[in-house]
Amino acid sequence: MSENNQYEILWKKIREILQASMSTVTYNTYISKLVPVDIDGTKIVLKTDTEFFANYIGKSLTEKIKEAFKKADTGITDFELVVEGNDEVYFTSVEEEDGEDCSPVTLDPRFTFESFVAGKSNEFVFAAAKSVAQSPGANFNPLYIYGTSGLGKTHLLQSIANYINLHKPRLRVLYTTCEKFINEFIDSLYLKKGNNRDMQARFRNRYRGVDVLLIDDVQFLAKTKVVQEELFHTFNALKAENKQIVLTSDVPPKEISTLEERLRTRFEGGLIADIQPPDIETKIAILKQKAYERKAVIPADVLEFLARDSGTDVRTLEGRLTKVIFASKLHEKPITLELASTALNEAVSEDHETVTSDKIINSICSFYKLTRDKLLGKSKKKELVQPRQICAFLMCEIMNIPLVSIGEALGGRDHTTVIHSREKVSNLIKVNDRVAKEVEDIRNMILKQ
Repeated sequence: MSENNQYEILWKKIREILQASMSTVTYNTYISKLVPVDIDGTKIVLKTDTEFFANYIGKSLTEKIKEAFKKADTGITDFELVVEGNDEVYFTSVEEEDGEDCSPVTLDPRFTFESFVAGKSNEFVFAAAKSVAQSPGANFNPLYIYGTSGLGKTHLLQSIANYINLHKPRLRVLYTTCEKFINEFIDSLYLKKGNNRDMQARFRNRYRGVDVLLIDDVQFLAKTKVVQEELFHTFNALKAENKQIVLTSDVPPKEISTLEERLRTRFEGGLIADIQPPDIETKIAILKQKAYERKAVIPADVLEFLARDSGTDVRTLEGRLTKVIFASKLHEKPITLELASTALNEAVSEDHETVTSDKIINSICSFYKLTRDKLLGKSKKKELVQPRQICAFLMCEIMNIPLVSIGEALGGRDHTTVIHSREKVSNLIKVNDRVAKEVEDIRNMILKQ
């Protein structure tokens, strides 16, 4: 048996585990195209087509690949990436003793400037985001983007990261959420007490050693003084070296009640750009883009019908499109104005009039085989957190009640927790086929009861 065949046998076992652990889009785009070319001890060398792929895999998929190594139990523990036509190692997962981990929250490769539909309501913020991506640290620093939920803030933030990774692969880009920043900082304080290695120093190196720092949802910044002090010093360290900072929030800095004055002035020290709800023309353009991505044929009259009376956010707009596409597949009929009208009328009459919070909670419990007490309890085990978040997401999508009421139905949780759950699942179903199917199955279960 040749060496290449031996490499392929080992890599095939690892690859199968990876295929089961990520979305089909991510696997087919990045993992399936990797070719094993060498094995050096416990390290496998993988070849990819371009620097962009190598950069994305190294920054976004390292943890998943290492988890697959453990499950495969082949003796492989690390990997290196080389690019076609270049013998030099582009990326290595082997951490130096004093090195810092700079792997960000996983980016969605579909969030690009090309896939973002710009119109009158968002053309200014779109231009600002693209300018920052093209020349990090040179124009607007910080760039602070705000607007109500569902208008595309996360899309723009990740577009900046994806653009820089593609066009300026040598720059170190870190995209994260405010929640992750807080959790990592708190963990660094805790681990420092029980570990000889200075985890707090590693945390600071992680966030202050980048060229571009992008933080999503800073409205969730904790009131805790020590957290805000850490972000304050991180901000100052990056700004002093002319490193780019981009932040997003639901509200402008002055409306974040927990924000200290010294952080507020720094957030306001660059460009503050808001995203307005899309007008009817932009909504139709967005629907065309979403339909194209889903390979669905939508007549012009249906697009206009879906765009009208669709609320103010893109997420609701996309939800209406999803219902119509689903109805077309369910009834095996082409999409027409009549089918769209029927699909949405059914949704209105059933979703908003007869579906209760108890009905959704019971459906979630039945689907995941959980007791009501466990679902609504305080446990943060993964097998309970995700069903709880899906429950919040479906309540937001199906029921026409305030977020506070949804929080109360979910065991007395704060409305900010409901918002976080909704955003988490909304983003997850775009990149995780398994979760998307589970959400769709539960939705159908609820609406057909």
